[in-house]
Amino acid sequence: MPEMRFAVRWPDGAESSHYSPSLVMHDFLSTGESYGVADFVARAGEALDAAGERVRAAYGFACTSAMASRDEIVQTAAAYPDGEVTVLRMEPPLPAAAS
Repeated sequence: MPEMRFAVRWPDGAESSHYSPSLVMHDFLSTGESYGVADFVARAGEALDAAGERVRAAYGFACTSAMASRDEIVQTAAAYPDGEVTVLRMEPPLPAAAS
């Protein structure tokens, strides 16, 4: 199962990097896009829950790293009552669409 890291910039300019055990993050977030804090938390949480379930389905146990990433995002977001979170990087990126 491919894993990835994604980096974001919070409303005050602070940056953080997070782990996902699945590329499913690309279904919920896009590099270069900005999301309201609550929207970002909801999207990232849903994506990390889906990634964790993929691990459970494949290996029979939960992915504690996905849960830790979700918890870090929720804790960090609590400091920002408003503003936007920008997705800086998602690695690996999605393959380029065939032309």
